[in-house]
Amino acid sequence: EEVERKNVLFIMADDLRTSLGCYGDPVAKSPNIDQLASRGQVFLNAFAQQAVCGPSRVSMLTSRRPDTTRLYDFNSYWRVHSGNYTTLPQYFKSQGYFTMSVGKVFHPGIASNNTDDYPYSWSIPAYHPPSFTYEKQKMCKGEDGKLHINLLCAVNVTEQPGGTLPDLESTEEALRLLKSRVNDDDPFFLAVGFHKPHIPFRIPQEYLTLYPLDQMTLASDPDIPERLPTVAYNPWTDVRMREDVQKLNISFPYGSIPKDFQLRIRQHYYAAVSYMDAQVGRLLSALEDLGLADNTMVVFTSDHGWSLGEHGEWAKYSNFDVATRVPLIFFVPGGNEAGTSTFPFIDVLRESVHSIKSGKVRSRLVELVDVFPTVSYLAGLKVPVQCPDISFQVSGYEHQSMCLIKRTNCNLSTENSDLPDLKDIKIMGYSLRTWDYRYTLWLGFNPKTFQVNVSDVHAGELYMSADDPGQDKNIFNNSDYSEIMRKTASLPQVSWNSFYRLFFS
Repeated sequence: EEVERKNVLFIMADDLRTSLGCYGDPVAKSPNIDQLASRGQVFLNAFAQQAVCGPSRVSMLTSRRPDTTRLYDFNSYWRVHSGNYTTLPQYFKSQGYFTMSVGKVFHPGIASNNTDDYPYSWSIPAYHPPSFTYEKQKMCKGEDGKLHINLLCAVNVTEQPGGTLPDLESTEEALRLLKSRVNDDDPFFLAVGFHKPHIPFRIPQEYLTLYPLDQMTLASDPDIPERLPTVAYNPWTDVRMREDVQKLNISFPYGSIPKDFQLRIRQHYYAAVSYMDAQVGRLLSALEDLGLADNTMVVFTSDHGWSLGEHGEWAKYSNFDVATRVPLIFFVPGGNEAGTSTFPFIDVLRESVHSIKSGKVRSRLVELVDVFPTVSYLAGLKVPVQCPDISFQVSGYEHQSMCLIKRTNCNLSTENSDLPDLKDIKIMGYSLRTWDYRYTLWLGFNPKTFQVNVSDVHAGELYMSADDPGQDKNIFNNSDYSEIMRKTASLPQVSWNSFYRLFFS
């Protein structure tokens, strides 16, 4: 018999690490996402393929690794650059769904053909909040009373252009679109991409009150690990460029941010998370109000994490867990007790927040390339076929639904790791994340041929999870690697996927 197809509300945050109550973070106040988690399945160990927005989003939405999409920066469109790969929303559209995009879903610009991949992925043109144009302008009032381009930018919303902010506009548009679908027979796929907690922390100032500075703490491992290879360090240039950070006069590349300012960054990041959580809450409670909660599945995730001072780093662009691990929550309707409200809105600014027990918690390792086939299956669609290792000419996806244990992420080492350019990428970092360890090799890379030279090892990292959960003690040993290379010397040139399967399966 045919399974009833569910609507899909697909919510993505930007640069959100697992700083949520439902992931055990004692500082975070995220009651609406926690409530979603209490009714859904929470994947505790979900990892992005690369800790950069554009490559990660294209990888997740096509279910292809960056080595297949060949997007490591922001400067190419996969359909032209590597292959005409079907996307998650495009697949749903081909199955009769009405597909809609609000906010930052694909990375805007060249990476999605300056159209957010419309009309392939979406039934109507993608919506971008107009007030986002002010995000990189002088909007932040400094102590001198003048406006600056600051990292820390808590504002009075009524004083902002249009009296609004991007994520507030995106929420309004998403609510309008949900209302428009209530009486329609075709199922919908609505993707909503929130811009926060991405920097700058231009957020409503009232959310800072949830995190008094005197209650904020520093990262537990604020120092650069002793044996961290130079190539693995990210000097967080995107953060340094902001006017309030420049005023601190921090030496490049290893100088540390003064502790009082570190506390303020952490305060603003958490406040941005609570602000974004409130927008998620508005969407979820609308499902209830519009009578859509019983036939709409919800996905909540992020494109990658963000360092908050761990290892002396800030921002993304590293291969550590703090930059690559993401929240991943699925809610599939069914089983809600009659008469109970699924997602009542919780106003974090006015209600005391109690810890909410998560629903089904999954500890196995999963990755964002798993999302496409999993969402298809849970919504009641036939799952596309799985691709072989090297899949440039094949339609399908590159991972089974939530099962393979070992993981890779790529990161880059360039002059400006925050805004990489393909031609400058001469070394690629591949991380293998298993239950027991994170193993990273920094290998020679040819940006013209996209070839990785597995015998050109610039550096390595090995962190054992049991006694070093924060990944601060690198125990990589060159002789171990030499032994692996000796074994592979007689093998033909293989893809990195095949390489790690040979030695780590």
